[in-house]
Amino acid sequence: MAGHEMDDRSFLQRWLPHPLLTLVVVVMWMALLNDFSSGGLVVGLVLGIVIPILTSHFWPDRPAIRHYGKAIAFVGLLLWDVIVANIQVAWLIVFRPASALRVRWVAVPIEMKTPEAITLLSATITMTPGTVTSDISADGRSLLVHCLDAPDVVAAVEQMKNRYERRIKEFLE
Repeated sequence: MAGHEMDDRSFLQRWLPHPLLTLVVVVMWMALLNDFSSGGLVVGLVLGIVIPILTSHFWPDRPAIRHYGKAIAFVGLLLWDVIVANIQVAWLIVFRPASALRVRWVAVPIEMKTPEAITLLSATITMTPGTVTSDISADGRSLLVHCLDAPDVVAAVEQMKNRYERRIKEFLE
């Protein structure tokens, strides 16, 4: 067939070429809205479906999710952490003087190798209020994270590695 290549992808692969990206877009959209509404969810779902379809040709390989159950559990953990961190940050801002905050830059060494896993870790840290991933080292072996209140740098790094990196590695690498 001249000019027409046969698309051998399944129906599901054509409409959800990157399910994790779809999920991340929907969750990010709902988080940005900062309010739940059915209209907002519909827009998030449309964006979550359309953006991966439009960008699917730029993705060389689809990240392989090895354990969907662990990925879903991770999303649940992340949602819980976002809720708890919102309360903690609100508490810090309202009740603690700015001079008492232990604001720090933390270098988080990373063991993950795939760009998708590192991006998910960076996004996870940034979505959790009180921390922002600001940069990745030139060799891709550490993330620079700004912490609103980190009294113990070692504990903060260990928490990010154990709570997020270890779990992401379990289902994505």
